[in-house]
Amino acid sequence: MTLQVLGLTKTYVGEALPVHALRGVDVAFPRGGFTAVMGPSGSGKSTFLHCAAGLERPDSGTVLVEGRDITRLSERELTQVRARAFGFVFQSFNLLPMLDAEENITIGQSLAGLTPDHAWRKELVRSLGLESRLRHRPAELSGGQQQRVAVARALVHRPSVLFADEPTGNLDSRAGAGVLGALRRAASEHGQTIVMVTHDPVAASRADRVLFLRDGGIEGELSDPVPETVLEWIRHLESV
Repeated sequence: MTLQVLGLTKTYVGEALPVHALRGVDVAFPRGGFTAVMGPSGSGKSTFLHCAAGLERPDSGTVLVEGRDITRLSERELTQVRARAFGFVFQSFNLLPMLDAEENITIGQSLAGLTPDHAWRKELVRSLGLESRLRHRPAELSGGQQQRVAVARALVHRPSVLFADEPTGNLDSRAGAGVLGALRRAASEHGQTIVMVTHDPVAASRADRVLFLRDGGIEGELSDPVPETVLEWIRHLESV
């Protein structure tokens, strides 16, 4: 397994009572798999993603990346893992406004001291339909184009795992479909492991499976999802 979490727990101190965001979560993510994570507000899905991605430390449990437990690493070591093994796509595009699209795609790789693969970058840019937009700055790009630049930035160093947090949340349906298609190809054609938090049943249906979280635990799993079956699960979670 590329990514595996075991017994993951996380509790926050609330105003009155502690909030148990994660309650012993166990799940594995295979290489080349595309998993969507869904659940009601407060279910723990964003906390789960942040802990699995090394952006936040769990209270207890293990996060294995290619067999290495990242919860035991120092902050410096963890930063190196995030830069080399992980890619990130968020709802906000997080592009640097003073850089053009190509510079935004490559800056993370440069800062991490990684050797660029020019052939792969060219193929990535082509597959994302960005060839004619590389010299444009973010303000000159549409929302969908900006998010595709963010996807290219996340994939250009060939990460083991790409984490996406509501990547289509700020996009219209057409632009969102383009981003989801890019994530789908990253998994199916290039063997990247994709973990995507979403509230959108259509977005979730592009994944191989959907994990449903409720009250900090995994409530269920759906393989080969379609929007209708995802909606049924969401209604079930909201009615319990």
